Amino acid sequence: MADPFELSVTEAAAAIRAHDLSPVELVQSLLSRIEALEPTLVAWATLVPEQALAAAREAERHAGPESPVHGVPFGAKDIFDTAGIRTAAGSKLWADRVPEKDAASVALLKGSGAVLLGKTHTTEFADGDPAPSLNPWGAEHTPGGSSTGSGVAVAARMVPFALGSQTVGSVLRPAAYNGVVGLKPTFGRISRLGVAPLADSFDHVGVLTRTVADAAAVLDVLAGHDAADPDSAEEPVDAYSAAIGKGGPPRIGLLRTWFADESDAETRLKMEDVAQELARAGAEVHEADPGIDFGEAYAHHRVMMETETAATHAALFPGNEHLYGPKLTDYIRRGQAHAATAYVAAAAFRRTMQRLARAAFERVDVLLMPTASGPAPRDLTSTGDTRFQSAWSYTGFPSITVPIGLASNGLPLGMQLAAAPFEEAKLLRVAHWAEQALGVRLSPPV
Repeated sequence: MADPFELSVTEAAAAIRAHDLSPVELVQSLLSRIEALEPTLVAWATLVPEQALAAAREAERHAGPESPVHGVPFGAKDIFDTAGIRTAAGSKLWADRVPEKDAASVALLKGSGAVLLGKTHTTEFADGDPAPSLNPWGAEHTPGGSSTGSGVAVAARMVPFALGSQTVGSVLRPAAYNGVVGLKPTFGRISRLGVAPLADSFDHVGVLTRTVADAAAVLDVLAGHDAADPDSAEEPVDAYSAAIGKGGPPRIGLLRTWFADESDAETRLKMEDVAQELARAGAEVHEADPGIDFGEAYAHHRVMMETETAATHAALFPGNEHLYGPKLTDYIRRGQAHAATAYVAAAAFRRTMQRLARAAFERVDVLLMPTASGPAPRDLTSTGDTRFQSAWSYTGFPSITVPIGLASNGLPLGMQLAAAPFEEAKLLRVAHWAEQALGVRLSPPV
């Protein structure tokens, strides 16, 4: 068997169920991996090794009902409340904040036997000021954000999976830049209770894993209605892992237009190669044009997001300006300046875009596009290009990124798939099919 730290969620869970691996051995292997890499990569805001070992021993003693994550360690982005464990949200303002209760998603995972290993670094309040983490593929290149540490930790084999959040592109972009899978389900599919808000209309809970099957397994635990979360959806929950591997080749709509125009040349060519490879594997691939001005959609998304960010921080920001980073300060100031008519116009454009996108999904199973306009830029003052991930946060539709290989500079590239609302089972089925057809699984040189 591979070193335990190398195992994915499904591989680790299967080994634990078969008694080929104990949760304690897995935690110990991951802690050794973290000890070796953390001084360089700085993925973790807080580690709780003793608590993790105690939880692993408990998981070893009491297997309980079968769970897809029993005994498997995870990290939680440091905006997810964790009882008795500091949750600072990357902010000086919350530097000593220790919640009394777990966020709903953390509680669900722990209740299913998963083992919390610690809190991963986030940008300040999940916004634009970068976290201290470094990209394991190249230290001069951004690892993305805002789920920065989650992407780094999963890619570097410090933990099999991690929780993240996405308001614009904060799950899919760090996943793509670090060469892993990132899933953002439909708005309201996973409870946001106990997760520090940024913009209420767009905040999504997501997961970062190394395979699509892993993302499905974690979603099996997290998906569902939470009466305590006013934005939690009551739509039925599917059996996501069971959907993997079912059905024939998919119908894929390739988005060129704005996505091709705004990509760098290498990414544009790589997406054409990927589309052809998927077609050779049996997929029905054709160009799709839903009639959406994606550039205008991004501008409208920023108006709504910045306005809601200003509202979120309306009580915290005054008098504490010196504790805020420059990018978040700028977002708040811009949000304060937006006219109410601009917000209303952006909300109206959003409804139109949702209608057009729904119509497009009547003709295809998924839409395919690059996850980002290029590989992670050589810039540690930025978290990269948020534009390509924005559309599906703005509409609230589910999206996923899957690695497709390395750019010529040795950095990962990802493809993004999107589906109709609450069609996560279909999205995961197609993503898994494409993952198998492409045969790409990346591991950074660390």
